Amino acid sequence: MVREDASEAVLIALYLRQVLGVRAPDELPPLRGLATVEAERDSDAHATLERQWRAYWAMTVEPQAHPSPIPLDLVDGFETLVALPVEGADALREAIEPHAAEAIAFAHAAHAAYTSRDAGRTGSAYRAYASAIAVHERQVGRRAHSFELNVQILPLAQRGLWWIGSLTIAVTDGLRGDVVAFDAAIHPIIAELA
Repeated sequence: MVREDASEAVLIALYLRQVLGVRAPDELPPLRGLATVEAERDSDAHATLERQWRAYWAMTVEPQAHPSPIPLDLVDGFETLVALPVEGADALREAIEPHAAEAIAFAHAAHAAYTSRDAGRTGSAYRAYASAIAVHERQVGRRAHSFELNVQILPLAQRGLWWIGSLTIAVTDGLRGDVVAFDAAIHPIIAELA
């Protein structure tokens, strides 16, 4: 099962990462067209904020794999797209609230761009993964194992593909739109899972 999306919740998390000056995950490039902010807080406060953001990121990318042991509460201004634990996320909650309107606007626009691109390629999303699975099956001489993969199509500044969870990868929109390059990039992922 392969699910492809440009989740508004993931887009908001990445927007907040950038405007707060959080570096984690280090390997993931920044969003395209959005200035990266350098942290203007002391190292202890920044470490606390980064730790809370990483927990929020894990819950956002793969909520079933990273459930909160503490009840969650929606953060004002973020519609139903950001929920944080009622305890232990105070620094993050305080830091993100002023960015709600811009984060929501960015996420809606990026998701709408993904949706409009996706509408023009009816059926091609399925074909891209089916083709990679078929090639893998021919190479290994057996049917592919059952697997699950979540693919987030994101407007990142650097073209590529990155693991952002145990079952989730981030792919830049530019790479996803390049059929040949995407096919080459997805093959190792399929081979690892199937």
